[in-house]
Amino acid sequence: MSIATSHAAFTVDAWDPGYAAALAVEALAELGPTSAELDLDVELPADDWHPVSPAAGTAPPAVLLIADGVRRIDARVWIHDPDAAMPTPGIAASYAAGIVRCAFGNGTPATLAAIEVSRSLFSASPYAPDVKTTAGAYQSLPAAGATMEELSLALQQRLTQLEVDLAVRYRAEAGGDDLLLVDGPLRGRTHLPRTVGYVKTHHTAYLPAPQAGVVSALLPGQRTPIFLMGTSWRRHAWYLCLPVRSAAPWAGIVRIEASADMRRDELVELADAVTLVLPFLAGVDYKDPRAPQNLVPIGGLEKLLRHRLGDARLLYRSLCTAAAH
Repeated sequence: MSIATSHAAFTVDAWDPGYAAALAVEALAELGPTSAELDLDVELPADDWHPVSPAAGTAPPAVLLIADGVRRIDARVWIHDPDAAMPTPGIAASYAAGIVRCAFGNGTPATLAAIEVSRSLFSASPYAPDVKTTAGAYQSLPAAGATMEELSLALQQRLTQLEVDLAVRYRAEAGGDDLLLVDGPLRGRTHLPRTVGYVKTHHTAYLPAPQAGVVSALLPGQRTPIFLMGTSWRRHAWYLCLPVRSAAPWAGIVRIEASADMRRDELVELADAVTLVLPFLAGVDYKDPRAPQNLVPIGGLEKLLRHRLGDARLLYRSLCTAAAH
């Protein structure tokens, strides 16, 4: 007598388990109708959504600039306020921003265009000093509060500003008609011209079920229609699919964000150009644990920026020595 048994199918997520999943478990649930402002009819009527391929004759941008930044907390510190019973916590951090220049059509590989490294001490204390060490100087900068979340937010805001300043300065010096891609949401950078945000990790399913089904149906090199979304800020967005071998939910899916003020024809042209070019820059799984969403230029830039932050142990020792003196 034989007993038939059945086994549930399973899929292994393409990302290294050391990283959070590209699609958060919470994002699998349909978004509530009042959670975000949505206009699904920007490019196509909501009930006519389907996967979109770049229009015939679409040309890639002549130059694509990719901006990214990295951050590291070198030490947790305590600021001794003369008027307080307890010292105020803070963090000493190193952070860096960089730009990679990708030129298409002439065989020129991606090249490092600009890089800048900064170090700061973040604290809510008005007595926080600038700290000079043998390994680097830390500028004192304010944080809104003393919690770790508030200190981390102050660091992230400073890193974002460093990326913006670097991009503005480089573009002013280089000139030309380029497209800037910033790694992460476009928030805080919507004022930059010809700029899109690149979101590779999905924490929220913004689309209702029928349109979310279109995302799942995308083939590599296709995108969803453009839609307008608003949470605490407004932007246009669309999802696109990069080349991927995994069958995990939303494998290879990224979200692109653009200014809420762009015209429809500008948006369609931009979305087609981005959808055309990004698959060629997709990460490969034997080189990057977050492939394909972590683009090759981004992965290379992040590695270089982390190296430029300096030796973490040396900086920690130098901070300890400076505090002792």
